[in-house]
Amino acid sequence: MGQAFSLKQAIEDAVIAGEFVPGDRLDEASLADRFGVSRTPIREALLQLGAEGFIDVRPRRGAIVSVPTPTRLFEMFETMAEIESACGRLAARRLTSDHEAAIEAAHRGCETPAREGDTERYYIVNRQFHEAIYRASRNEFLADQALALHKRLSAYRRIQLRARNRLLQSLQEHAGILEAIRAGDEQLAATRLRDHVMVQGERFSDMVLGLAGNARPAAAGSRSGSK
Repeated sequence: MGQAFSLKQAIEDAVIAGEFVPGDRLDEASLADRFGVSRTPIREALLQLGAEGFIDVRPRRGAIVSVPTPTRLFEMFETMAEIESACGRLAARRLTSDHEAAIEAAHRGCETPAREGDTERYYIVNRQFHEAIYRASRNEFLADQALALHKRLSAYRRIQLRARNRLLQSLQEHAGILEAIRAGDEQLAATRLRDHVMVQGERFSDMVLGLAGNARPAAAGSRSGSK
């Protein structure tokens, strides 16, 4: 795992923990001092976050934190669930042996980190599982939309995996999704993917409460990095 990628995740965690709030400027020099690195990997990490839409990179202002409201976050997950549902439906209808093998390999890759409780490693191979299903839909435009929104929600999807027993539960859900796609059951594949992605009920409430509880009030004139 590269240094910029690790820094990217560390910055995501800091934002989600409320150490930075919407409107804060992520100053390269301050972050470099914080993490004990040069400004180059910090710049690369911020560019990655900007490409995923997690932060705004603005001319003459630099990187600005842009955290969605709870309502917006729910809407984004709801949209993600519907897009992935469509990918699952088409994958079940159009599955090829190559795509089946790719989904199977990604699913098997999730087994060890799930059993070891390795959240970060599981997230990486979990993403490969979902991307294999996007490709299996054989609809490039739909796959592109799914991938773009998946990237936008990556930090939030990653922190969900830290919930108690979530990795093993997610692995079981993957097995059911793969089973439905293999069987060519379009409706079941769509339903299982929608349920797998959708943050709802207690899990969504817990995540929102965690974000709200960690957020600090933004005092006028005290923005991070605004010196």
